[in-house]
Amino acid sequence: MKGVASFRRDFEPWNDGSARPFIQFDNLTKRYGAVTAVDRLSLDIYEREFFALLGPSGCGKTTLMRVLAGFEEASEGAVYLEGEDLAGRPPYRRPVNMMFQSYALFPHMDVAKNIAFGLKQDGMGKGEITDRVAEMLTLVKMEGFATRKPDQLSGGQRQRVALARSLAKQPRLLLLDEPLGALDRKLREETQFELVDLQERLGITFMIVTHDQEEAMTMADRIAVMDVGQIVQVAPPAEIYERPASRYVADFLGDMNFLPTTITSTKGDLATMEGEDGTVLKALNPHQATIGRNAWFAARPEKFRISRNRPVAACNVLQGEVWDIAYLGDLTIYKVRLGDGTFIKASQLNRDVMADDPITWEEQVWLHADPQTALVLPA
Repeated sequence: MKGVASFRRDFEPWNDGSARPFIQFDNLTKRYGAVTAVDRLSLDIYEREFFALLGPSGCGKTTLMRVLAGFEEASEGAVYLEGEDLAGRPPYRRPVNMMFQSYALFPHMDVAKNIAFGLKQDGMGKGEITDRVAEMLTLVKMEGFATRKPDQLSGGQRQRVALARSLAKQPRLLLLDEPLGALDRKLREETQFELVDLQERLGITFMIVTHDQEEAMTMADRIAVMDVGQIVQVAPPAEIYERPASRYVADFLGDMNFLPTTITSTKGDLATMEGEDGTVLKALNPHQATIGRNAWFAARPEKFRISRNRPVAACNVLQGEVWDIAYLGDLTIYKVRLGDGTFIKASQLNRDVMADDPITWEEQVWLHADPQTALVLPA
């Protein structure tokens, strides 16, 4: 059997022209009075995919999920599951379950009864329920907690119980609405990898709503970045990070440095630009910006190199003063103020235990970035 990492490397149904989408949003619109929460959105999601909807509060991602679950009706458009229109089908008749941000556990019931609740509603036999509850407790590593009440559990344990209850009915699609928001950072990071492993072992399609970029990058096969009810880019994590479609996507997914420029020439996949102070810059030009157009030179902090001496035969060379330093253990982030007042962030891995002569505040430094690691983005 393949490991999770191997499976995810080979899993790209969105690039297979013969693959049939598991879920289809077709020109979907959802309005609340005069407010349009989802605006003419179309999207395909494939079976066994771990899909993330990423965006700020109010962008429409939870509304989209609730329409899929059947808790909201679309104002226009349609949602299809394996080609079947879900319009008019109530939530309990959809092969979908939803895990809410609040976990929504019954405080008067113990763990076993919380997990069994939906199974009893469906009329499953007592013996089958007992077996299924035991199976779910093992799945989420909660054996021995069956008789505890929710208020006797930690936040991470309550999250696991909610997950077990969501999976007990063996849905074909599990919807996760900000499921890790209540957990501390370390537990959240551990749980992310556990969810990926669990999803692969069960073979269930997962769809997660989150505003946490690291969460989406860690777990998802693909990410859809949303803004004001629309999807602005859909791609695997590495692609969406390295090749964002716009300044909005680049800015939302990680840190990005931006310098306003004008395109002066293009050659192959590279563009040459001139900054407002006359600095010559070069970067990849995936959106085919043309000569004379205003555009952003964009490069992430880790793409810049920082040194005390001017680099020889380097591109995208900038000079400035170290304005601030953030030591994060595994890396150090330098905030450098250029001559025109613009700030650039550069990050450096801390490979050594402690540098003998580290760059410090108020030093004059040089930055440079390889053109193949920078981008031209539309202005």
